[in-house]
Amino acid sequence: MRIYIAGPYTKGDVAVNVREAILAADRLVEIGHTPYVPHLTHFWHLVSPKPYEFWLNLDMTILDYWAEAVLRLPGDSHGADGEVQQALANQIPVYYGIEEMPIEEIG
Repeated sequence: MRIYIAGPYTKGDVAVNVREAILAADRLVEIGHTPYVPHLTHFWHLVSPKPYEFWLNLDMTILDYWAEAVLRLPGDSHGADGEVQQALANQIPVYYGIEEMPIEEIG
């Protein structure tokens, strides 16, 4: 499945939050999923800064048109909470832990 990773970015340590999202993506790949890590736009923003709203709109578009499910990582995040609300409004399943995710056959 195509999994959108929703989790903290700006609250707390940004580097730690990006790392946690990448580690979650690795675990998703290991069980046969294709993750999208919106936290990686951090590096795009370093090269070409955009307003906060630009990133929110980009994330919501990807969520709406690409994601088959959302993985909500732990931690306080207004943005991730909004992504979960958007997913649920569009009947996209939301999982709150890797252990809840279905395992897909690889290959």
